[in-house]
Amino acid sequence: MAFPKHVRLVEVGPRDGLQNEPEPITTATKLALIDRLGAAGIRYIEAASFVSPKWVPQMADHREVMTGITRRDGVTYAALTPNLKGLEAALECGVEEVAVFGAASEAFSQKNINCSVAESLARFEPVLERAQQAGVRVRGYVSCVLGCPYEGEIAPAKVAEVSKALYEMGCYEVSLGDTIGVGTPLKAKRMLEAVSHEVPMAQLAAHFHDTYGQALANLYAVLEEGIAVVDSSVAGLGGCPYAKGASGNVASEDVIYLLNGLGIETGIDLDALAATGTWITQAIGRPNRSKVGVALAAK
Repeated sequence: MAFPKHVRLVEVGPRDGLQNEPEPITTATKLALIDRLGAAGIRYIEAASFVSPKWVPQMADHREVMTGITRRDGVTYAALTPNLKGLEAALECGVEEVAVFGAASEAFSQKNINCSVAESLARFEPVLERAQQAGVRVRGYVSCVLGCPYEGEIAPAKVAEVSKALYEMGCYEVSLGDTIGVGTPLKAKRMLEAVSHEVPMAQLAAHFHDTYGQALANLYAVLEEGIAVVDSSVAGLGGCPYAKGASGNVASEDVIYLLNGLGIETGIDLDALAATGTWITQAIGRPNRSKVGVALAAK
């Protein structure tokens, strides 16, 4: 397979990157981050999560964030809406696109959302129906596609089964998440091969964590197979609260540097993106996990 000519970056920093931060981050800081990311040329930003503040306190200001965004032409501002109540709240805020979140692991599903994989998928059906009525597109996430903190290895066929269910339910795109970052390139290729038999490659995205330092290698492997959508987080912010030691999402800056080196178009200004990563990590007192970002800041 040849590499894609263009890759769409899905920036998850404002949601997935910040949601587990223990100290409150001001709405103004979140809005400034979203605006800087848009100014750097990112065209898809996951901005908020409409979940109960009891479960994710950091996302309690989801309404203020979604209604406070200075919207740029050509930029999609999406939100995570795991249930119908969350979707209705998001629709009131004028959300253009939403996402639902499933798992390929039974144990992870039980620990994460207290239900089986089948039950979680059934819960999404009314969300998809309501979103379609409102003319809002829905993206699906599948977590633990290359390993689970409780079950260990995950069969590619199980990932394919859950991905197919989300796609047939109406998700226009399914993002495949290596939640604990244990995947390696060959495993990533084999998983993708199984999934692409059930869901068209053009409707799939890669969402890899860098716990074992394999995220860029895994991305290279799936880009070779035809993946053209990549989820990432500015400065490598975020992680998985259910995976001890999980160091977080692959850094957007590192992904763009890789794609630039492969001659793949993204439309993103790497210097502006790196400056944004430096700014947000300083603002929230976190280390910058982007090697590219740290190197550019040191110049």
